[in-house]
Amino acid sequence: MAAATLDGGLVAGVLDASFAVVAYVFVLHAFSLVGVLQYIASGLLGVAAFKGGLATAALGVAVHFFFAFLYAGLYAAAARRFPILIGHAIIAGLSYGIAVWIFMDLIVLPRTGVPQFPFNPALFAAFLVDHAVFVGLPIALATRRRLAA
Repeated sequence: MAAATLDGGLVAGVLDASFAVVAYVFVLHAFSLVGVLQYIASGLLGVAAFKGGLATAALGVAVHFFFAFLYAGLYAAAARRFPILIGHAIIAGLSYGIAVWIFMDLIVLPRTGVPQFPFNPALFAAFLVDHAVFVGLPIALATRRRLAA
């Protein structure tokens, strides 16, 4: 189970962070690369994260991967208990990614220090697809690969 958590968390973390950088830096021009990472750290530090330079950017990386490994571990644990998650990894992974995004966006993030932006349906949908394809799917496929062996 540890290998599934490590594999899935690492791949999901890299893919999701890459998507966020492309979206926020290159498409929306809302943040710099460091700003994206500080935005993640602002969940713990509030707006002070944006004044912390590379230290708070590094904290943002740590927080991001903490959640990637946490969600990978939760999926792997569930898959051990419910083998259907291994047998139907693609649909289960896509669904899991959607559930993760809804949980994070509607429940977790509003309760943190992350600055809130007005609701944007297109951005919400883009990150919903991001989490389905780049978070849930790699976690499920890594879990299937490691636990079905």
